[in-house]
Amino acid sequence: MLTEDQQERVNALRRSLRDASISKYNFNSSTALPQRTDRNVMLVVGQVEDDASIRKGAGKIRTNRALLTSAREANPDAEIWYKPHPDVEAGLRQGKVPDASLSADQVLTETDPIAALLAADEIWTITSLLGFEALLHAKPVTCLGSPFYAGWGLTRDLGLEMPRRTTRPTLKALIHAALIDYPRYHDPVTGLPCPVEVAVERLRSGTALRGSLGLRMLAKLQGLFASFIGFGANGPSGS
Repeated sequence: MLTEDQQERVNALRRSLRDASISKYNFNSSTALPQRTDRNVMLVVGQVEDDASIRKGAGKIRTNRALLTSAREANPDAEIWYKPHPDVEAGLRQGKVPDASLSADQVLTETDPIAALLAADEIWTITSLLGFEALLHAKPVTCLGSPFYAGWGLTRDLGLEMPRRTTRPTLKALIHAALIDYPRYHDPVTGLPCPVEVAVERLRSGTALRGSLGLRMLAKLQGLFASFIGFGANGPSGS
């Protein structure tokens, strides 16, 4: 149970993230989103198929093609937007679906994932972190795997059974655990540990993006080693 101060801190953090459109998948793009119709828009989030979050956290649905097919079969009347993972789009990782347009009404290439998320009515994913970000933006999320944010009663779960996740935290409690209580943050300006609010401010101001070449190299190394990471009993985080 969060205290009033903790709840207010979560509220403020959530507002900061939403107002600044901060995401793991920060991707500035001028590519316009498709014109909406009067149908329900479902954003299907593609992933890196050889990532550890898929290997350890996916059930029967383990590929982007299978995810798209499942989404279409379950929602024949929806307008499906498929967003490939940025690393897959760039040809760096596994998971391309050449015939995605057979199941999706729109394939969102070179599109800002957060802009697509905000325009959609609901999200379908296997284990993507974009599902957690969708919860931050109050979007309904369907999971076909077992990411850290699934199994607590906050998402619709159609994949693996998660019998150990018996508690029913509020969304605020999940946000507090995932972004405030558990992580440790490093301030790129001072070189010292910092609270999440400072990390968010650095991202918002662009300070954390200085030396972006080094950050890009680090991201490639993280992707390279992601397939070899082990996870605890509560399952993996999303890719």
